[in-house]
Amino acid sequence: MPELDIYQVLKYLPQRYPILMIDKVKELDPGKRIVALKNVSANEPHFQGHFPGRPIMPGVLILEAMAQAAGVLVFSAEGAARPDDRSVYYYVGIDDARFKKPVIPGDQLELEVTFERSLRGIGKFGCVARVGGGVVAEATIMCSLRAVDPL
Repeated sequence: MPELDIYQVLKYLPQRYPILMIDKVKELDPGKRIVALKNVSANEPHFQGHFPGRPIMPGVLILEAMAQAAGVLVFSAEGAARPDDRSVYYYVGIDDARFKKPVIPGDQLELEVTFERSLRGIGKFGCVARVGGGVVAEATIMCSLRAVDPL
């Protein structure tokens, strides 16, 4: 499948600024593997407090970017229902999260997410985040699509 630009990414994710963490999809094998990009910019709101004078992207936001890439991966699969106002794609678990190097403004975060399996509606994904080809974080995440009451 060809690359997805931001407008195509927005069709798969309900998140919007300031929590949208995927700018582009570089590679996509629907339902199997995705490589997505997040351009880390100094004007993102979390950098005002994390940390003033020495901004570092919070690890929890790197994990969020992984989950969003997993969401695009899942919802890109043929016949997959996309999230709507009656459903949310939730985190249900994070295992073996490791942060190896800080991510700073100006970096381009590359997120590689591979679908491992689905059991009782819970998807399991292997995730690796890289900057400049070097691993900065990795984790195994579990996510599930759940119905919610509309607002």
